[in-house]
Amino acid sequence: MSTVVPRDFYRRDSREVAPDLLNKVLVFGELSGRIVETEAYMGDIDPGAHSYRGMTPRTEVMFGEPGHLYVYFTYGMHWCCNPVCGDEGEGWAVLIRAVEPLTGVDVMTANRPKAKRSVDTTNGPGKLTQAFGIDGAHNGADLVTGDLGLTIVDDGTPPPDDPVQCPRIGMGDNPSAPFPWRWFVPGHPFVSRPAGWVGTPKKKKRPTGPSASSS
Repeated sequence: MSTVVPRDFYRRDSREVAPDLLNKVLVFGELSGRIVETEAYMGDIDPGAHSYRGMTPRTEVMFGEPGHLYVYFTYGMHWCCNPVCGDEGEGWAVLIRAVEPLTGVDVMTANRPKAKRSVDTTNGPGKLTQAFGIDGAHNGADLVTGDLGLTIVDDGTPPPDDPVQCPRIGMGDNPSAPFPWRWFVPGHPFVSRPAGWVGTPKKKKRPTGPSASSS
């Protein structure tokens, strides 16, 4: 029997919630997937968090009641979903980075026509939202009451005893890059990136013009 994760589960430090979300199940209608990778974001102590500089219209949900879903658009092409954590006003959340499809696999595959391998269906935060059909209309969804059909449930599978913990992904030169606030299920094929992978360094532009030297 699966039970909906209660609100008090989320009413904690996101660095506690993130590893505890591993092996919980994200459910949206007939679709479900086991959470295998997460990242914690910590409000005003975390330069990598959208909430670092305080509440804006975009981040209002992050400062609200825990257990709601903060959904944002990034890189002009991807939606990402984040259960809100902590107490109201703290701006804490956990990014769900990857899931393993459990039910509704055919629908997820159809929603991800560019996926060349089965693992590419949901092995990234933008991929899984596309596979599930999660977008800006679901920003603020209550994961506890399921008001918009989205919930996270516990099916009795415990979090791993020894989750991999490492730096978050995509921080680049951001000063929050060293924070080891990413967790994933060891050895799971649907994890988006290997341990220790932070991001691809930006290439320096080659000098051009009359002053540029050649060798």
